[in-house]
Amino acid sequence: MRSDLFDPLFTDPVVSARVDDAAVARAMLDAEGALARAEASAGVVPADAAEAIGLACQHEFDLARLGAAAQSSGNPVVPLVREIERLLPAEARPWVHHGATSQDILDTALMLVSSRASAVLLARLRTATDALASLASEHRRTLTVGRTLGQQALPTTFGLKAAGWLVALDTAAARLRSVPLAIQFGGAAGTLAALGSSGLAVSAALASELGLEDPALPWHTDRQRVLGLGSALAAVSAALGKIALDVTLLAQSEVGEVAEGGAGGGSSAMPHKRNPANAILVRSASVRTPGLLSTLYVAAAQQEHERATGGWHAEWEPLRELFVVVGGAAGRAARFLPDLRVDTAAMRATLDATGGVLLSEHVSGVLAGSLGRGAAHDLVKTAVASGRPLRDVLIEGGVAADQVDAALDPANYLGSADALVDRALAAHTDTWRGPSQ
Repeated sequence: MRSDLFDPLFTDPVVSARVDDAAVARAMLDAEGALARAEASAGVVPADAAEAIGLACQHEFDLARLGAAAQSSGNPVVPLVREIERLLPAEARPWVHHGATSQDILDTALMLVSSRASAVLLARLRTATDALASLASEHRRTLTVGRTLGQQALPTTFGLKAAGWLVALDTAAARLRSVPLAIQFGGAAGTLAALGSSGLAVSAALASELGLEDPALPWHTDRQRVLGLGSALAAVSAALGKIALDVTLLAQSEVGEVAEGGAGGGSSAMPHKRNPANAILVRSASVRTPGLLSTLYVAAAQQEHERATGGWHAEWEPLRELFVVVGGAAGRAARFLPDLRVDTAAMRATLDATGGVLLSEHVSGVLAGSLGRGAAHDLVKTAVASGRPLRDVLIEGGVAADQVDAALDPANYLGSADALVDRALAAHTDTWRGPSQ
């Protein structure tokens, strides 16, 4: 449902336009025109008839009229074929939609719009991941608190946190890009009987015409492609939702370690607030996605015999809505991540506020050689129990100040953080390498 009120919040207009009613109608017409050309190339349809059909398929039809007429057949392909026939000379009319069934055309059209929408969505993800790569590189040595189970744990770097976001989103983008999008072409019951011995030749030519894969078999009730596409979109949504959740938590007033750029985020009642509005809207997409994916799985998982009784029909809208929701999140992420503000001073203040307790594991290990593991452990426990700075307790316990300061320097307890950032950046380059990207 198009909404002038909510669409600006939740959608990317370009992605949405690739899957809207006009886009699906155009894709159905593209499929019908390509089918006629493919059949002409195989000698099944007269060349002049194929040319006339191709010209008729360039026409734009009244979508409301098609929708109303679709009620009697249960899908919009039947009335669309009738509209095409009205534009043709009598001798070409018998060759429209020759050997195909309605599901062939609509499934192929949905694969076409999925391909076209994915191209835009992936471009948005490229922008978002490039921004994350920049954050990872720029802040590879920006010290911050690592949090586990909601609690402060050990020192880490903000660059490594951004690298974690980056790898997850790159992985999801690669998954979406690798989904096999194929034509659907099987005729009434998946045998291509109406085309005699020319069925496979036409199928190969049709796939070539449309730039889609030619599947081993028609997949009328084998919906793995739809499930794979839905899962890939959900993976993108989940990766974006994770980033948005972390940004929202880091932007809390009590933390204040990141903030969204720009002038947005205001409150209608509290002028002092600067809400992470973009991250909140991105996260909303990840909340909506599971329900859509669930519907898609229930509809697509088990369909009867050679053609489904309702399951196929139930896929159309959830699949398109997944593109709309996930596309909106990707578009918004591409806009706000490049301008994410990182407060390095706030991160360091949070790290220092613990009085060195976050380094207790490091301190125990460093001092074990000189004091013994038990004594070192007891000193740390004493500091934690008293609430006093760990440095003071250790020095009072007889540890040299320079040894204490080295043990309490969080920069000395980052393990492989820097090398892990390098690996994430290298993986990012590999993910997007290639002429198609």
